[in-house]
Amino acid sequence: MLTHFSTFTGIGGIDLAAEWAGFETVGQCEWADYPTKVLEKHWPNVPRWRDIRSVTAESFKEKTGLSTTTIISGGFPCQPFSNAGLRKGKEDDRYLWPEMLRVISELKPTWFIGENVAGIIDMALDQVLSDLESQGYSTQTFIIPACSQNASHRRDRVFIIANIDSSRYIHREIKKYSAKHRINAFNDTTKSISTITDIDGNRIQRSFEEKVLWQQRLPRQQGIGSVEGWVERCNEYEPKLLRNFHGVPNGMDRVKCLGNAVVPQQVYPILKAIADIERGIGRR
Repeated sequence: MLTHFSTFTGIGGIDLAAEWAGFETVGQCEWADYPTKVLEKHWPNVPRWRDIRSVTAESFKEKTGLSTTTIISGGFPCQPFSNAGLRKGKEDDRYLWPEMLRVISELKPTWFIGENVAGIIDMALDQVLSDLESQGYSTQTFIIPACSQNASHRRDRVFIIANIDSSRYIHREIKKYSAKHRINAFNDTTKSISTITDIDGNRIQRSFEEKVLWQQRLPRQQGIGSVEGWVERCNEYEPKLLRNFHGVPNGMDRVKCLGNAVVPQQVYPILKAIADIERGIGRR
């Protein structure tokens, strides 16, 4: 069974994409009230934590019955790196990457998927990759814009991929997916990052090339919902709340959630590639 534990879950964008790729989400961690209500509606039976600092190997075993998981994912708070914020980076009180790293080190998942805004590249990416490598992971990084998946906005997001087995190189699977779905994986006008390390954490190669995973606007793939449907997944909960938090008008929580959310179609190619690797699909 392919399992997925999401941290900094938000309204479950990565979780939904994980389901499409064949993973079972076995746990979620989200501190904010409104997105937690959304998660409770769509994943009523999934164990939850409200604070990343409360996630431990012991509590994970107690709540899920598992000692580890195939994937840990998480969009650790992006405000410290966002161009819309003060960009304090690692000095920001909301910088919770060390807590996420602790969870990774305790649970030792086979894979880790981290998501953040493009601002992390020049403020903390090198530290994040080095931290993962120190735990024995091989790392790769991609930038994927939401508009590549038929969203009406660009929304560049950095995806950090780490794997405990350096021989299982996801970039090859991404290229297979790209060819199958007519994705122009290396468009010279956009950006991508590739990182290769060995299992001992020694960096073999790090290149920051001006390329990106870019998909043409294509008809919806079978089994994958539309971006518009993802928005409705959040919208449908709003009328049932009928409340005003601290003077904030109804709808503001929803707007904030959508602003922070990962577009599921954006991360799906990565999750599908990982699922294929784990199932041995395409191996000779």
